[in-house]
Amino acid sequence: MSAPVFVLSSVRSGSTLLRVLLNSHPQIRAPHEMHLRTLAVSLTKPYTTKAMAELGLDQRELEYLLWDRILHRELERSGKRIIVDKTPGNAGFWERLHEGWPNARYIFLLRHPASMVSSLINNRPDRDLEATVREVRMYVDAVEAARGELDGITVRYEELTERPEAVTREICAYLGVRWTAAMLDYSSGDHGPFVPFIGDWSDNIKSGKIQTARQLPDAANVPSGLRDITRAWGYPC
Repeated sequence: MSAPVFVLSSVRSGSTLLRVLLNSHPQIRAPHEMHLRTLAVSLTKPYTTKAMAELGLDQRELEYLLWDRILHRELERSGKRIIVDKTPGNAGFWERLHEGWPNARYIFLLRHPASMVSSLINNRPDRDLEATVREVRMYVDAVEAARGELDGITVRYEELTERPEAVTREICAYLGVRWTAAMLDYSSGDHGPFVPFIGDWSDNIKSGKIQTARQLPDAANVPSGLRDITRAWGYPC
C-alpha cells in the first residue's frame, strides 16, 4: 500500500459525512473508522524478537505491516483503487502515519472549533464544558501541527455542506480521480452501520442527505481556550 489517504480531523468535525461522500465514488473506498493506532504487535518471547531482527523487523515495523495489510485487504475486498481512513484519532498519530507511509496523502478537515464543542455537548448534555474545550483543543492542535508539516488539501466542513459539488470536485482533483455526481447522493450506497465508536450515528448522517451546517457561533460565544486557533483557522472570533 504505497499511498493511502488519511483524513486528519477532530471529533465532531463532519468526518463521517466526508467519508460517505468519498465512499460513494466508484474508485474510492472509505470504510468506518479503522482505529489502526490501537492495534499493536506483541513479541512474546526473546527468540521472537531475535527471529524478527534477522528479517530486519522490530515491533514498530511489524505494526506497520499489520496496519498496511488491513488497509490492503479492505481495498481489495472493495474492488476500488483508493483507500481512505478517517479515524479522528489519527490526528494525534500523524507522525507515525507519515513514517509508515511516506507517500500517503492527507485531507485536513476543519470546522469552527466552537461548533465542535457545541456538537459534543448536544450529543451528550452531561459533558463538562471545560473538559470538552480541552478535548477539542487537543484535536485541533494536532491537526494544525500536521498541516504545518505535511502536504495535503484543506477542506472546511461548512463549505462542504454549503457547496458539496465544488468541494468534492476539489478533493477528486487532489486524489486524481474523475468527479461523479454519485458522490452527492450517499443514501444509495452501502457505507456500513452508523454506530458509536466507529463513526457518527446521528439522525443527520442516517438521513442520507447533506445537512446544512449550523450557523457559526458569535465571536462572544467562542470559549477563550479556542479563540486563537479559531482565528488561525480563519473563522471570525
